[in-house]
Amino acid sequence: MSEHESSAPDTDVQESGISGFLTHLVELRNRLLKSVLVVLLLFLALFPFRNELFTLLADPLSRHMPAGTTMIAVQVAAPFFIPLKLTALTAVFIAIPFLLYQLWAFIAPGLYKHERKMVAPLVFSSTILFYLGACFAYFVVFPIVFGFLSTAGPADVNFAPDIGEYLSFVTSLFFAFGFVFEVPVAIVLLVIVGVVTPDKLAEFRRYAILSAFIIGAILTPPDVLSQFMMAVPIWLLYELGIIVGRIVLKTRKANEEDATEPEAPTDPEDDQATTERHQRYELEAVDTVDLDKAFDEAEAEQRQLDEPKKDDESGQPPEDSASSSPVNDAPETGTTPDSTPPPAETPPKKPGDPA
Repeated sequence: MSEHESSAPDTDVQESGISGFLTHLVELRNRLLKSVLVVLLLFLALFPFRNELFTLLADPLSRHMPAGTTMIAVQVAAPFFIPLKLTALTAVFIAIPFLLYQLWAFIAPGLYKHERKMVAPLVFSSTILFYLGACFAYFVVFPIVFGFLSTAGPADVNFAPDIGEYLSFVTSLFFAFGFVFEVPVAIVLLVIVGVVTPDKLAEFRRYAILSAFIIGAILTPPDVLSQFMMAVPIWLLYELGIIVGRIVLKTRKANEEDATEPEAPTDPEDDQATTERHQRYELEAVDTVDLDKAFDEAEAEQRQLDEPKKDDESGQPPEDSASSSPVNDAPETGTTPDSTPPPAETPPKKPGDPA
């Protein structure tokens, strides 16, 4: 086996693996470009309304500010860059469904049909819950928190927040409440996978409540009111996740009991194509390792076969010729066959000797 022949299959497998990897990279690049393009278009569409967006965002605080006071801008360029930053964040916030769809379209070809049935509702529900969390923060949390903060300070302190600090404050609360509202989705996903059960989650309810207050203290500003405003929804969402998890388990058990035959997939060719694609990737990975090992073994065997040929060309006997000589067939006593003494002749018997 020559080196060229042994390395040819390995080269084909490597080229196939590299081409598949490049195909995934091209697909990922296209998805990212589409996402960036949509966000950029939304940004350009919202740019003329950047000041109105900031006025709308500052409305929960403006209602509770003392009469005759307004927000201030400490930095020189803040009146321009803060609304610009808010416009970019708003564009990303509006484009979240499209961004999640691009992520889903990228990973969906590698999933089986039953996996796609499970992931699609989770992605949809997580998007809805994220928007619900942001709306809860804007319509419920902001008026209560700003009403408390505007009256909690000393009477001789002028309450005029900086627009940069205000944007950072409300943005952190938006995303904090948006991600916190994903608790039911996380719980249902853990129940579906089988990591936990609803009964076990109910037993750890006290630890969940303690964790909710710890999370509220970390993600919210350093005031007790905002901490409670986040901890209580986390606890309620935890309970909602337990209820939904029990419903999912009951539905699954009922389907397993009622189904006498396994449900045939409506599109078996799709699942077959996915299975073949997964098997091809696995075989390429395994074949790559096996071919490397086989290539090393073939090189070692080729070297062993070439060594006797080199000895014959140089006029020296091969090393294995000593094993075929008759000397090695002699007994281990150290004597040759010619030096073995003949057996001694027995003397003739006498008439008086006993038989």
